Amino acid sequence: MKKYLVIITLVLVGSIARAQKTQTAEEKANYINVITARAAKIVDGLGIKDSVKYKKVRGIIADQYITLGTIHDTRNAQVAVINEAKKQPGADKAAENAKIAAIDTDVTHQLAKAHEAYLIKLGTQLSAEQIDMVKDAMTYKILEVTYAAYLDELPNLTEAQKQKIKGWLIEAREIAIDAESSNKKHEVFGKYKGRINNYLSAQGYDMKKAGEEWQKRIKEKAGK
Repeated sequence: MKKYLVIITLVLVGSIARAQKTQTAEEKANYINVITARAAKIVDGLGIKDSVKYKKVRGIIADQYITLGTIHDTRNAQVAVINEAKKQPGADKAAENAKIAAIDTDVTHQLAKAHEAYLIKLGTQLSAEQIDMVKDAMTYKILEVTYAAYLDELPNLTEAQKQKIKGWLIEAREIAIDAESSNKKHEVFGKYKGRINNYLSAQGYDMKKAGEEWQKRIKEKAGK
């Protein structure tokens, strides 16, 4: 049975490898163009006038997108093989799940290393404020939108509470910047919003009531 599972795994690995090799030069070029355009859109908002510096920053951001894509795609391909193996008769699911956990631990380390290197590279070209702008752009400005929503929903927040909320959202952005998709980025912020709401509830806010009153105010403003 173990021999059978090994054969299945090798076949699946081979299939994935062949699928990756079938990408044409044109497809690769198109992918690079899409990533470069995405990076350019971010750099356009930084106010960089020097064309040489502009291209350097665009290249750093584009390379990071490619690095993240490679890390996540490799992880997903490896996990796909393991999940197929789990479906086979007699498969040791606990052992296979342990393999996935090990892969995810390794991915976390890879992402942390790539994240640190990325910020160092950006730091050679951009100010701290500009780096924050890059982070915001790579996470669809969820931090800015979410923070503004909390301030609008709860106008009586103390400065200490505002700082606590802002701090958690900054932490969420730092993680979300490495996530593989828009949905995953939103999921990261969603988890932190849950933490923030729990904190505010402990601070004495009735978040359900506050939310209902906030929505009412929004509708009233829209009706004017």
